[in-house]
Amino acid sequence: MVRTVALENGKVKLIDQRKLPLYLEYKTCGNYKEVAEAIRDMAVRGAPAIGATAAYGMVLAAREFMGLGKEEFLSSLLAASRELAATRPTAVNLFWALREIEQVINEHRADNIEAICRSILETAEKIAGDDIETNKKIGEYGNTLVPRDANILTHCNTGSLATVEFGTALGVIRAAHGDGKSIHVYADETRPRLQGARLTAWELVQEGIPATLIPDSAAGTLMRQGRIDLVLVGADRIALNGDTANKIGTYSVAVLAKENNVPFYVAAPTTTIDFMIDTGEQIEIEERDRSEVTHIDGVQIAPDGIGVYNPAFDVTPAEYITAIITEKGVVGYPYEEKLRNLKV
Repeated sequence: MVRTVALENGKVKLIDQRKLPLYLEYKTCGNYKEVAEAIRDMAVRGAPAIGATAAYGMVLAAREFMGLGKEEFLSSLLAASRELAATRPTAVNLFWALREIEQVINEHRADNIEAICRSILETAEKIAGDDIETNKKIGEYGNTLVPRDANILTHCNTGSLATVEFGTALGVIRAAHGDGKSIHVYADETRPRLQGARLTAWELVQEGIPATLIPDSAAGTLMRQGRIDLVLVGADRIALNGDTANKIGTYSVAVLAKENNVPFYVAAPTTTIDFMIDTGEQIEIEERDRSEVTHIDGVQIAPDGIGVYNPAFDVTPAEYITAIITEKGVVGYPYEEKLRNLKV
């Protein structure tokens, strides 16, 4: 198990996930703009990991602006927060973490600059530390839903690489494996960026968890053959009614699961719940560059002149989700009142 992001020697150190699975390399960011670039270019990805990384980015911003006057220091911090927030529009943990930092700035704006910097650092470290503990609790609750013998389908990557450490949906699998359960994971490749093939498969191999990599298009066949007992996915944003935005292709897997009577579980921290939106229709879906579809590792696989539609996420309606696993427990459909209660 690896730690995805940390603050070391005054810099943000993160696993460069673009290099996996062939190379485990670390990227070091010396200022908040480099952190923003790392998030935007998906050197780091996964909603919880993005949130913690952005919080660390604000630590670097505070140190960078320490030589300014008080008012310019504060306004520059808020500008840095806006720049970090603009990197990825869908993952709500990013905005949550930055709001936590901004709240601390406002609460301590009467303090001297050094004290504000210390408060930002303490908050960022708390966000990262809480994420690890939260993921372990999600794993414990989710483990209660996993049979002693289970074949589990995953989509995208929801492990340590998507969080600070341990993982959400893959954290449930990690907990079940640690509990001695006989599990086998079917990891779909997750086109177009292949997070399942590059990242989830890598984590499973590292952990020694039995697993098989499949093309995305094989999921339905496996379900129809009775070879999948449950589906475990993560989330980038959950609306109050339970509609869930996650990596593109999640909705297709959910439809197949419902058709084949396979339980479909979402594992996510309560920080991924957007208490300000009622339904998934209000979630902004990021669209990424056409080259992610037309090229693989720089090699062109599609003809010039072809149109490309490349949404990074889709929204799975709440009625397709069997239950949502959080650090505060497991909630089932219908979701709105139950999710609202988790805010307390």
